Amino acid sequence: MYRTYPHAMLQEIYEQPDALAATIAHYAPEGGLRAEMFPGVAEIFRGRQRLVIAASGSSRHAGLAGEIMLEDLAGLVVDVEYASEYSYRSTYTLQDPGVLVISQSGETADTLAALREAKSRGLKTAAITNNPDSTMAREADSSLATIAGRERAIPATKSFTTQLCVLYLLTLYLARLGGRMTAQTVSAHLEQLERLPTLLAESLELWEQLIKEVTQGTRTVSGFLYLGRAIHYAIAREGALKMKESAYIQAEGYPAGELKHGPNALVSPDAPLVVLATRDDSDPDSVLRYQKTLQLMRDMHAQGATIFSIASQGDQEAASLSRYSVSVPAVTEFLLPLLEVVPLQLFAYFTAVLHGVNVDAPRNLVKAVVQE
Repeated sequence: MYRTYPHAMLQEIYEQPDALAATIAHYAPEGGLRAEMFPGVAEIFRGRQRLVIAASGSSRHAGLAGEIMLEDLAGLVVDVEYASEYSYRSTYTLQDPGVLVISQSGETADTLAALREAKSRGLKTAAITNNPDSTMAREADSSLATIAGRERAIPATKSFTTQLCVLYLLTLYLARLGGRMTAQTVSAHLEQLERLPTLLAESLELWEQLIKEVTQGTRTVSGFLYLGRAIHYAIAREGALKMKESAYIQAEGYPAGELKHGPNALVSPDAPLVVLATRDDSDPDSVLRYQKTLQLMRDMHAQGATIFSIASQGDQEAASLSRYSVSVPAVTEFLLPLLEVVPLQLFAYFTAVLHGVNVDAPRNLVKAVVQE
């Protein structure tokens, strides 16, 4: 059924299943990676085990998630820099790394400056952008496109999830290239990735209904603390940024284990915790992280905190410790971020609308390029 949307941001949230499917099809048609869609990547990484990722805003959060993927699955050593800081860092931070810049538009000034600084140092470079004709795409040694289509709203939604998707695909390609995965293992990962757009499409309407209720219940709060462990910390950061830029409400993203090292002083019924408490039951490390997060939730629940959790489908324990809870379908650990970020996008959107914010064009923010 055709639906009209009151804002571009909400429409673009709902366009994510198609954007992800298009991105997957671009790099891995018929269930296999196409080496020609990673031009120059083999040359960039030949003889190198180190990578610097330079990006800003949401793109940097994608880079933080990519760091975990690339280190754990492809065996690289990865350093994620703020693009605005990279040009001022010592040239001796990592010896002869590859440099990957990430930008929705491919024209972000700080990120473009980082790319040019890397090239001036004689380093090999790659760029992930939503505009294959952008300056970054042209100047980098390798250009990897996100197939997100046009994104009109300033807050990044589908451009962010397709960045995560390209980083996951790049990780699989490099893991195979470096002998860390067999062809069969890569195919198994791709099969799981190909399920994701359908899972997302099937979840969106229910998430929207649930998030509207959460938004009503939190409409008078002064701020939020977003918590996540490992790769989910990147999504906590992204969720907090969405709330700040979309709804003008103070929000901070922290590693869950750091809450008791200072930020705990802010916890009150007026400052709810948004906790990423998902898990992959097939991954012992993921289960351990979940158990640690669950214990933190127990402690905070006893302290009287208001908790909004993003949990795995069927998880009654996390839900019982939460005032509000939204569940996501079961997928593997490194694919969970592509699902769990979407309820947080909806949370920022409906909070902004409730507060009368022009969510497509928040104050003091601009988008470098709107790409078809």
